[in-house]
Amino acid sequence: MKYSLGTVLIAIVFLTGGASASAQTADEVIAKHYAATGGVENWKKIKSMKKNCIRRSRGVEIPVTITVVQGKGYKSETTIGGMTSYTIITNNEGWSFNPRNQQKPDALPAESVKLAQDRLDIQGPMIDYKAKGYKIICLGTDDVEGTECYKLKVVMPSGKEETIFIDASNYYLVRTVDKTKANGKEQTQTTTYGDYTSLPEGIVYPMSVDGGLAIKSIEINKPVDENIFIPGK
Repeated sequence: MKYSLGTVLIAIVFLTGGASASAQTADEVIAKHYAATGGVENWKKIKSMKKNCIRRSRGVEIPVTITVVQGKGYKSETTIGGMTSYTIITNNEGWSFNPRNQQKPDALPAESVKLAQDRLDIQGPMIDYKAKGYKIICLGTDDVEGTECYKLKVVMPSGKEETIFIDASNYYLVRTVDKTKANGKEQTQTTTYGDYTSLPEGIVYPMSVDGGLAIKSIEINKPVDENIFIPGK
């Protein structure tokens, strides 16, 4: 069967056009992600966030509170049996405390504090990532439990690597996989996200994390006493 030159050219245009439509750069995926979740400007307005959560474990609901002041401090508190354990991260220090096992907070190793600095970034690693010294590349698409996702690889100055999976249909964050090295050992942590909700501040936020942590309420840009980032306060 013979094909005319015009037919061949049309076929080439169709095929190459389809390929370019399906392939996206990291910057294109990131732009669409923030367009779908409220816009970069609304995210940049967030300077503090307090999440009141419930973690369900073996039929028991455990209160968890996470407070972050952008670029300054992070504190996660978990209350079990009336006793509260916590983790604190600041720009240059960190502590952990479990009243069941300790009488006073333990200082975290400098390496652990360095690897946890991204917890101070409410806005996430993708906003102004170049200015933060991050590198992000798009690794194409991958399947996450039946959902086609764009796969972005983030390399942070700390040496921490994060793989971000973004739903190719609605551009919501589906999963992150963090990879770090501590004491010569590689550690991997996988986090899944769901139950996206529009907040009054104009952003769309996941109210379910890891399937077991449900966010009951969020306080955004409310005053935070930064003394909470001092152990024992």
